[in-house]
Amino acid sequence: MKPMFLRLALAFAAFLAPLAAAHAEPAKMPTLSVKTLDGKTFDLAAQRGKWVIVNFWATWCSPCIKEMPDISRFVASRSDVSAIGLAFGGEEIADVTGFLQKHPVTYPIANVPLESPPKDFGAPKGLPTTFLIAPDGSVARKFTGPITAGELEKAIAAAAAKKT
Repeated sequence: MKPMFLRLALAFAAFLAPLAAAHAEPAKMPTLSVKTLDGKTFDLAAQRGKWVIVNFWATWCSPCIKEMPDISRFVASRSDVSAIGLAFGGEEIADVTGFLQKHPVTYPIANVPLESPPKDFGAPKGLPTTFLIAPDGSVARKFTGPITAGELEKAIAAAAAKKT
């Protein structure tokens, strides 16, 4: 386990990173291509036609850990939804992999360094932060803080109703 001062430094870095990264607001049609822990590439553009959950989290974030099983169940229950988890806590890949052995999820995970957040998303101001991407590739909703399957369901229904 990392010393408390290192966690505080990481949290402070995550807080300051948005100042240098386009206000941490995503592009209207964000791009994202990351290498997942299983060696594959997750490309947001390849997910067009589906709702996509882009979830920033960390192994030391209690609300993140609490929401992960709910996101997994939600993704597994819907063929029109996919997800990518972005481990954004400053941990080494081995630490993230070990964490996932104890807390498995049904969606791919990528380890994202604090110093290089995804360009079109920027660094989150807090963890967890989740973006719901619409089937057309636009950002339908941003959540700061833990989410539930019910909230995701409502957000999808509201965004779908807006598009029709």
